Amino acid sequence: MTTYVLAGGCFWCLDAIYRRIKGVEAVVSGYAGGDASDAQYDLVSTGSTNHAESVQVTFDEKIIPVDVILDLFFTLHDPTSLNRQGADVGPQYRSAIFYANDDQKTAAEAARDRAQTIWERPIVTEITPLEAFYAAEPYHQDYFAHNPQAGYCTIVIAPKISKVRQKFTRWFKDNEED
Repeated sequence: MTTYVLAGGCFWCLDAIYRRIKGVEAVVSGYAGGDASDAQYDLVSTGSTNHAESVQVTFDEKIIPVDVILDLFFTLHDPTSLNRQGADVGPQYRSAIFYANDDQKTAAEAARDRAQTIWERPIVTEITPLEAFYAAEPYHQDYFAHNPQAGYCTIVIAPKISKVRQKFTRWFKDNEED
């Protein structure tokens, strides 16, 4: 199994999409890239800890290649938007890939370069070493599945799932319903 830590706006969006991808074995919403020695939503949401809302995605490379995991990442959010995604604003919503080793760094850089060919503005995604990942509180885990009728889920997450599904149809689990 391979694990990446990715940040691209609200972690609920990334969580909802990666849980629907073939070969993904686990998704944990959490926090990475901050200055504090611990992370909790009440502090992270203020932007004062410098943590980014992130997901830890564990997947089987025999089923889904790293390149697809990373290309999905660059499709499901706007990597050209600094410290924001839509109405979510602050460093906790920045675009980042936190790498665990040199191979992950190389793969992230290659994915960023591929993505730059389809985005008109410069990509601002940070590619930085993973120092720590803190799992978010239980109510953040698999948020979309537990709250499908919530406004954020219907207005923001559901359209993102549809957009990514159109481009990556072959990688979506067959039995998922939105």
